[in-house]
Amino acid sequence: MLKHNLQELREWDRTIVWHAFTQMAEYEPFVIERAEGCTLVDIDGRRYLDGASSLWCNIHGHRHPKIDAAVREQLDKVAHVTNLGSSNPTTILLAKRLVDIAPPGLNHVFFSDDGATSVEVAIKMALQYWRQKTKGSGVFVWNGSSDASQKRLPTPLMEKTCYVALGEAYHGDTLGCVSVGGIEQFHATFRPLLFETLRVPTPDSYRMPDGVTPENVCQYHLDRLELVLAEHHDRIAALVMEPLVQAAAGMIMHPPGYLRGVRELTRKYDVLMIADEVAVGFGRTGRMFACEHEGVSPDLFCIAKGMTGGYLPMAATLATDEIWQAFLGTYSESKTFYHGHTYGGNPLGAAAALATLDVFEEERTLETLPAKMQRLDEHFARIARLPHVGDVRRRGMIAAVELVQDVASKEPYPWQERRGLRVCDHALTEGVWIRPLGNVVVILPPLAILLDEIDRMMGAIERGIAAATK
Repeated sequence: MLKHNLQELREWDRTIVWHAFTQMAEYEPFVIERAEGCTLVDIDGRRYLDGASSLWCNIHGHRHPKIDAAVREQLDKVAHVTNLGSSNPTTILLAKRLVDIAPPGLNHVFFSDDGATSVEVAIKMALQYWRQKTKGSGVFVWNGSSDASQKRLPTPLMEKTCYVALGEAYHGDTLGCVSVGGIEQFHATFRPLLFETLRVPTPDSYRMPDGVTPENVCQYHLDRLELVLAEHHDRIAALVMEPLVQAAAGMIMHPPGYLRGVRELTRKYDVLMIADEVAVGFGRTGRMFACEHEGVSPDLFCIAKGMTGGYLPMAATLATDEIWQAFLGTYSESKTFYHGHTYGGNPLGAAAALATLDVFEEERTLETLPAKMQRLDEHFARIARLPHVGDVRRRGMIAAVELVQDVASKEPYPWQERRGLRVCDHALTEGVWIRPLGNVVVILPPLAILLDEIDRMMGAIERGIAAATK
């Protein structure tokens, strides 16, 4: 191993490692050496409460003995087997387990590496599905002639190659995901590389259009969506959305009924629905999956992050029987889904995922959440009264505080002022690690967090807000 001291580690981290979503000219090294439970420990031995679940993926805490043991046991068998034309018992068992707990009808599992790849897979599957479903078929249209033999002419179906996504959507950073993404600051640079996406307004329960009320905001946005689907459905392959909460957009909460309404409209207009539960799945909303809240089963279902409990990179795209069958045929028909990832279905990741699901059951994780949600709400009741707090919002264990320049008008702070980051910087001085999304302070701890740890986290955030907005 390369010999080093702590100062060298910091210098190499600053000058060699290129960190994601980080301006490296301003980066100050924050190097975590180990962790236990909901606590991170840096190279100087300082301890921090992990209020960001190590970017929203840690579920049961770090170094959970059951997940540790499962990974070690798998290491004694095999660390990796390619999923390209071969398999592994652990991976097969995980696929069956996922099918059993997913929304009904999602009976087939395609493994990949992370959230972005799971959505990229779904985008490509949707396009190929329509091409193979309509290949060689046609519709017949009237040509205006009185000659009966010329009345109906074969006309190829319009190809479905377009997608619909929500305003301010974020689904990952591969090119397909960026194409359906809608966060200008992230995606503007790459516009020349992107394909067409139709954008509908964000169904935001906080920032509503003039004349729209909490009572009619859901129907307002469903009407906007229907206008797009009615006009363009013959060329739309799929609609892509995060159910209930748009995470990277700033934890935007959708109004109740919107998810169900979207599912009904996509069925009405024969458009596939892709549900991206990368951030909101695995207990984050209070149920195993967000789609359960409104009884929705999408056509394609994307999961990652919490699937392995935050241990190893792994993702999956689940598909219905109808989509699966469109890819079946002889080798010469070329209906194969020509897409794959080197570490897709990795047995170590599968072992961690199976153990994560076991812990959900054995520790009754979902049953412990109502008390934690109530504690968050108790803190929110106080934080909501602070100057410059425009909105406090929570869905399950996903919570956020939005800071604004003016509460009455909801005028935001200029993003360059980094108000959210100031809150996080203060929290770090109190041993709490959180990350902002612009002016939104994101609160997304492991589901295993204890009540006294919630108190500590929220106290640091409250004092950070006071310091950042005074």
